[in-house]
Amino acid sequence: MHEPNIVLLAGGISSRMKRSAAVVANETLRNEAVGKSKAMIGVGAGQRPFLDYLLSNVQSAGYRDVVLLIGENDTGMREYYNRRNKGGFLKEMDIRFAEQKIPPGRTKPLGTADALLRALESRPDWKSQQLTVCNSDNLYSVGALRLLLESPASNALIKYDLEALRFPPERIRQFAVIRTDSDGYLTDIIEKPSEEQWKSVSGRPGVSMNIFRFNYNDILPFLRAVPLHPERLEKELPEAVRMMVQARPRSVKTYERAEYVPDLTTVEDIPQVQQYIRENFEGMML
Repeated sequence: MHEPNIVLLAGGISSRMKRSAAVVANETLRNEAVGKSKAMIGVGAGQRPFLDYLLSNVQSAGYRDVVLLIGENDTGMREYYNRRNKGGFLKEMDIRFAEQKIPPGRTKPLGTADALLRALESRPDWKSQQLTVCNSDNLYSVGALRLLLESPASNALIKYDLEALRFPPERIRQFAVIRTDSDGYLTDIIEKPSEEQWKSVSGRPGVSMNIFRFNYNDILPFLRAVPLHPERLEKELPEAVRMMVQARPRSVKTYERAEYVPDLTTVEDIPQVQQYIRENFEGMML
């Protein structure tokens, strides 16, 4: 049985998006970037938010039980989807919310590993089940989402081909680089690798775009144990995965995909994402 569980991480404060907005002349784009979380930026017809299109793909891939991990002060997303989920286009899914609070003395949340931990703690009924987890500001394809849902492996991730992503080198360097063995099992994953770490990857490296499939019981102890990164001061999900494969070799299967994944990181990304949605969702009743 493939448990149709998924967590969408939407609890970040969108700091890079907000910083990039300061130099944008287009007032509409600037206001969207500053005033909303990335997932709620209007990129579709009638200012439909980015997250509508990701959730549409999530539903089409077969997921039915959704946790949206939001920031403690984010009421807009909760209100919007509480309305949309009552007889709307997402009626096949049960959408619930979990919060990631900002600890005292900090100005931002503790990172993606902490975010997933909060989501899982909100769903003790998922214990021993499998779940997919991904960002809320990347538009993953139905095929990629379904691939993980139907994976026979307890834990898995998608290894994306660098060239197919069509991002400039400086953007690619922000993703986690992946090392695998000859059978496609993960041996290492390095968040924001240095130039030396990139060069040390044999063959043609692939990258993670933070889309994983986990067994709840397998990943939970590593989410709790992962330390703060010494420089970025966040608990990062790739590091929790790295700790898991070090403790349990051949526990994470990788699947290769070569496709473009629309990404909302800065204001400059918005027009390209809007064009992608016009070309790929035109005529769809959302």
